[in-house]
Amino acid sequence: MTETEYRFYECENPSCQLRFPGYEGFSKGNRCPLCRSNTRAVAIIDNQNRRSKNEYSNRDLQYYVLLDNIRSALNVGSIFRTSDGMGIRKIYLCGISPSPDNSKVSKTALGAEVNIPWEQSNNAIKKVNSLKSNGFKIWVLEDLPSAELLYKMDVTSQVTPVVLIIGNEVSGVDPGIIEVCDKVISIPMLGKKSSYNVATAFGIAASYLVYCQSFSQGSLKTLPST
Repeated sequence: MTETEYRFYECENPSCQLRFPGYEGFSKGNRCPLCRSNTRAVAIIDNQNRRSKNEYSNRDLQYYVLLDNIRSALNVGSIFRTSDGMGIRKIYLCGISPSPDNSKVSKTALGAEVNIPWEQSNNAIKKVNSLKSNGFKIWVLEDLPSAELLYKMDVTSQVTPVVLIIGNEVSGVDPGIIEVCDKVISIPMLGKKSSYNVATAFGIAASYLVYCQSFSQGSLKTLPST
């Protein structure tokens, strides 16, 4: 049994019965983390039956991500993890955005930081202008009155490389970037808050944009109409 093959354990204390995951030989799996009673293995996750990683391909997708002054290492790590699942080509870390050299980033990314090329830049404006000059489209994820609603976008014929920009958790995307971007995108909100957590917002936007384009290019599945 390897560390990638996980078991679920259950506490044998009738008043606790906590159920939690761990791998064989995991020291904490022998005792309940709540009441310290003995535990027993009750289920094994069969990784062999999980979907093949090659079911989808990103060979025709040209999405990149630029993180503009993201302050939380945990958010950056989460974005790396999601980017790996979405087939993002590269991540640009600008301003104060922490890199995978930060242990909190790598802990949250869970190895995705090894799979995705990344580059650091002190100045996001300079990096954006450089990317534009090399033919990249610049799309900003920001809740502005002039923004185009995510679910009304038609990206099925998009062939030009796109850089999706996510801004600071508090101040948002640098106004200088918004001035030169090609498109501003917003995600509809139904609750009282005006925005999502940046890592969550990125996951929503990237999933919709990437798979709309992927499925339009002959993938095995199709998205429902929106």
